Amino acid sequence: MGGRPSSPLDKQQRQHLKGQVDTLLRNFLPCYRGQLAASVLRQISRELGPQEPAGSQLLRSKKLPRVREHRGPLTQLRGHPPRWQPIFCVLRGDGRLEWFSHKEEYENGGHCLGSTALTGYTLLTSQREYLRLLDALCPESLGDHTQEEPDSLLEVPVSFPLFLQHPFRRHLCFSAATREAQHAWRLALQGGIRLQGTVLQRSQAPAARAFLDAVRLYRQHQGHFGDDDVTLGSDAEVLTAVLMREQLPALRAQTLPGLRGAGRARAWAWTELLDAVHAAVLAGASAGLCAFQPEKDELLASLEKTIRPDVDQLLRQRARVAGRLRTNIRGPLESCLRREVDPQLPRVVQTLLRTVEASLEAVRTLLAQGMDRLSHRLRQSPSGTRLRREVYSFGEMPWDLALMQTCYREAERSRGRLGQLAEPFGFLGMQSLVFGAQDLAQQLMADAVATFLQLADQCLTTVLNCDQAAQRLERVRGRVLKELPEFEGDVLAVGSQALTTEGIYEDVIRGCLLQRIDQELKKTLGANDVSCTLDGCLEVPWEQEGADEETEAEREGGACPRQPDSGAQIQPLCPPPSRGTFRS
Repeated sequence: MGGRPSSPLDKQQRQHLKGQVDTLLRNFLPCYRGQLAASVLRQISRELGPQEPAGSQLLRSKKLPRVREHRGPLTQLRGHPPRWQPIFCVLRGDGRLEWFSHKEEYENGGHCLGSTALTGYTLLTSQREYLRLLDALCPESLGDHTQEEPDSLLEVPVSFPLFLQHPFRRHLCFSAATREAQHAWRLALQGGIRLQGTVLQRSQAPAARAFLDAVRLYRQHQGHFGDDDVTLGSDAEVLTAVLMREQLPALRAQTLPGLRGAGRARAWAWTELLDAVHAAVLAGASAGLCAFQPEKDELLASLEKTIRPDVDQLLRQRARVAGRLRTNIRGPLESCLRREVDPQLPRVVQTLLRTVEASLEAVRTLLAQGMDRLSHRLRQSPSGTRLRREVYSFGEMPWDLALMQTCYREAERSRGRLGQLAEPFGFLGMQSLVFGAQDLAQQLMADAVATFLQLADQCLTTVLNCDQAAQRLERVRGRVLKELPEFEGDVLAVGSQALTTEGIYEDVIRGCLLQRIDQELKKTLGANDVSCTLDGCLEVPWEQEGADEETEAEREGGACPRQPDSGAQIQPLCPPPSRGTFRS
């Protein structure tokens, strides 16, 4: 195309990037170490705390979310100059996309032409929309397409395109042969992008929770108090995204003017340069975290040994500090909440609830339809192959991309509403919330399916006739649908803090915010109908062991509740204190 730089990165540029990565790790790892201690304490506290109350609850599905493998022929825009060439594409179960020169090359175990992890990509199926995005990358060259070579980039219309766009990587342009193939690839790629992006958010491992908290605190120390999509992906990918965002303005200013070409060719060259920078940063971040792994494992083992015997004392100490902090900041904080939070909270709660409520209603409808089909099949063929096939299909519903698309689509439709939070609140984490709502829908479906199959397995016996078995399944159906909880509060209740003065201080403030959110949720959903408020969705409160040591002012009901923090990133409201048989 004429816009590709002769060498994406020279030796000096690579050395500069290595220095930037080393600086990032040097500043980040101490924060990570501190959060590991907090995360281990939180896990032990949860293990030793009161368990969930007895009653009707959905079973937790033991099946983990997975990327469904998909493969087939596509054409890809590649080469220099770029042109459309036939390939054979494979989406692996680990979320990695690979492409080969032809199908036989893949089947014979040959080397792929290229590959990428799907983390951070956005899929577009409109050529016009993609061209607008490409033009926006180099706005100073808009309208200057006449200087491009005759075989202009994407000049020929593409019938069934699949454009994978990434903010820091080379774009991937594919095209399917039919609309049906395009649809199948769209579902597969979107599922892979979501599951790759939320791998840390779904993890309950102490190290994962500590890492996310450490990233948030590190960015706050850098002056970033907003919320965005930087934490999507693995630990190395997250650190790479953090550094790329920091370096992007300087990179654009220093390198964009020197790129040859014009219009879309120049934009294409810019994505190639970004891809080279991203690859170098990712390699450095991966190496740094890999080198830290033995120390992290040793630290986690040591923390487990030292914290567990003294956990009661640590929690009581934390409760005492939290109690004093609540008393000290109660007045200013309450005034700030009334002035800054209360007027805005109804709007925020309504927006976030609408993000998930339609998806969860779609889950309920889809689940009911699946159970009805199963009951109908039982009446028709109680012991045949078709019944077993229906049971298997029902068990696979949470992982069926086509079926679950009706639930996922509802979350996608909320993107516009979420965008309205950007200007007043600086909220830029729309993709994370959409993915979170979709993950929640999938997990709820998996839990409901697992519950139905186990209850059905317990109540059905060989002595029942078809009608009796169907009647029992109908009772199980009603019970499962009744057990579906109100999960809307989950999107507002993720995360935790540290056993440090600064961490406890943030916990206190976040606890007060969560009290306000809880009150607003009850008012919005209806106090008598809420089966899962924030109290039920959050982790076990830290200070249970030290409840008897609260101050007199707290006993009078004026202090903030003892709640662990959420994952929402907020700018500090007050200055911190000084340091002192029927299974599928």
